[in-house]
Amino acid sequence: MTRSGFVSLIGKPNAGKSTLMNYIVGMKIAITSAKPQTTRNRIETVYTDENGQIIFLDTPGIHKAKNRLGQYMDKVAFQASKDVDIVVWLVEPTTRISQNEEMIAENLKNTDKPVFLVINKIDTVKPAVILEVIETYKKLLDFSEIIPVSALKGTNVDDLKETIFKYLPEGPLYFDPDTVTDQPERQIVAELIREKALFDLDDEIPHGIAVVVEKMHERKRRGQEDQSSYSKEEKPEKPDTGYLDDSTVVDINAVIVCERESHKGIIIGKHGSMLKKIGSEARKDIEDLLGCRVNLKLWVKVRDKWRDSDIMMKNFGYDMKEVRIDEK
Repeated sequence: MTRSGFVSLIGKPNAGKSTLMNYIVGMKIAITSAKPQTTRNRIETVYTDENGQIIFLDTPGIHKAKNRLGQYMDKVAFQASKDVDIVVWLVEPTTRISQNEEMIAENLKNTDKPVFLVINKIDTVKPAVILEVIETYKKLLDFSEIIPVSALKGTNVDDLKETIFKYLPEGPLYFDPDTVTDQPERQIVAELIREKALFDLDDEIPHGIAVVVEKMHERKRRGQEDQSSYSKEEKPEKPDTGYLDDSTVVDINAVIVCERESHKGIIIGKHGSMLKKIGSEARKDIEDLLGCRVNLKLWVKVRDKWRDSDIMMKNFGYDMKEVRIDEK
């Protein structure tokens, strides 16, 4: 008997939705960061085993929107919870209920779908705290299942998958068993670059950046000409593990978009040091993703108030057709 269906992952920023999804599918699809607004679009990933297929919808962290981008992210998150078979609400192991979580609970009260409460990061607290968290959240909503996990370490994640399959309807696979995500490679590459910027830049700047891949071209290497993109210190030795295709290189040109001239200088850094750091860190993850050598070049451009412009948001990869944002 094969079961298959759609599961929405929702929660406030930094609850660990992307970490959980990446762990389950065994591949880095969604970027992760301790900073809010890391995930901005709905991302579909596919997990397939002998029981069937789970299509996970990772959504932006729900928060009080301050601009059009914020409104877009909240709409994406809530709309993704409507046309699914199961809603998985990830929370952190604390008894403090935030305004964002109260908003989530209110939106889930009228759903006719099974709602799982998944308490993440249980490796950071004592078992007694988890029991208190369970009692606190049970007052907000009548959950179909409550499962404590550690998405980072994988604790109880297999139990979560097995429980999800029990609730999914019988049916055929929606995707080929080898499919892992609906995200095009360009989009994943752009997100990997943005992830490194989130880690390396000041707290305020990452909220105002977007990354656009303008060129992505694969070619066969001729001699050693492409190795000029590496510094002498980081120039890679020929891999002995065989996981990288040394005969192929992908040339990638990408633009980091920011909102202020002052931010542009910070992103570039003294003598280009920050931009080189972001590019070097991103390139390693991109090579793991593509399985070959990568020649990555980055530029920085200023687009004032792009987060309040529907046209620029669309140009930067946010599908405004899929989400209706009501004017106030």
